[in-house]
Amino acid sequence: MTPAVKVLEKAGVAFTLVEYEHDPRSPAYGEEAARALGLSPDEVFKTLLARFDDGRLVMAIVPVSTQLDLKALARAAGGRKATLADPADAERATGYVVGGISPLGQRKRLPVFLDASAEQLATLHVSGGRRGLEISLAPDDLARLTGARCAPLARR
Repeated sequence: MTPAVKVLEKAGVAFTLVEYEHDPRSPAYGEEAARALGLSPDEVFKTLLARFDDGRLVMAIVPVSTQLDLKALARAAGGRKATLADPADAERATGYVVGGISPLGQRKRLPVFLDASAEQLATLHVSGGRRGLEISLAPDDLARLTGARCAPLARR
């Protein structure tokens, strides 16, 4: 059981765990999850960490079918300039390995921003805290448990 699952169980939130066989050669973890589970890449969300020029780390959750718009994230978070965080920094801050970073149960509580497209979905999928494990849950529950603010963050 991962820290993400423990958070959901403790909160009494309805969720479903879905596992798939992770291919270590896969270059894109979220797209691999969508393909392996037969889901639309618009329903599977990736968790990315960004660093602002003042050193702050923030988390962005966007569909795997899109790219994170760093300028939009900076606007939403009140920052000037954002870049993707170094993978080692992301792993240290979250306690998860890249490709298995869940927005839930992280080691360090970070500001969280969820792409506004999530508001149109009944359920979405995020990493369960390890490669090959996805959590399906309501976007409202994810936002409530992470303190996420919704904003348009993704571009095609």
